[in-house]
Amino acid sequence: MRVIFSRKGFDSAAGGGASPVVDGRALSLPIPAGAASQTRYGELGMAEYAAQASRGKIGADDLCHHDPMFTDDGICLFGQCGAAQTHLERQGVGEGDVFLFFGLFRAEDSGELHHRFFGYQRIELIVPLAHGAPEWLIDLKHPHALAMHAKNDVIYVGKGRCNAPASEALRLTVPEGPASLWKRPAWLQPGGLSYHDRPTRWIRGGRLQSVARGQEFVADIGRRTAPRDWLADIIAEIERE
Repeated sequence: MRVIFSRKGFDSAAGGGASPVVDGRALSLPIPAGAASQTRYGELGMAEYAAQASRGKIGADDLCHHDPMFTDDGICLFGQCGAAQTHLERQGVGEGDVFLFFGLFRAEDSGELHHRFFGYQRIELIVPLAHGAPEWLIDLKHPHALAMHAKNDVIYVGKGRCNAPASEALRLTVPEGPASLWKRPAWLQPGGLSYHDRPTRWIRGGRLQSVARGQEFVADIGRRTAPRDWLADIIAEIERE
């Protein structure tokens, strides 16, 4: 089994700022649309927050890359392509594996920037898009279904949830920061996360210096009990009302 730490949402490069914490919950802002989109920030009720995060550069009528997309019936649709999808394929990611979506957020009280988990998806189906998308994905206006983003475009489908509580349990960044310095779970040992092979990234005290860029970081947890228990706790916290 594999757990994928999947970076999504606004940051300084995509959107211009951090996503907000609103009423105690992490609201991940989709990045601005770079290709096909039929969804505007205003339609998602995110216009005010996108404007604040982008310092007025993005508003209600701007198109967004609504991905990952979470439906009202508890399904997550997540598109990936290009080098990031190639990496997932090479890591053997498939049905039964879990994406843990994280991003850059601004704390509601202090304004501190930090990384935290905001959602998840348990993969049940992978839909290749090389020969076109099925109508049901087009009807949902998923951006990867509306137009090909790369030759290896796919959409991952499975149970999922977003808008997680902004709790300490879902925070990645260490208390003192900076945002890219993480407190890692005890089961995650040096070399156990793709793109983080360099020994100097694994710091004493259970800390990890995360890479500056990149989308998909894969941990192969196999049949080990400790990471599975940790994952169950993280999912339960994401789903907590």
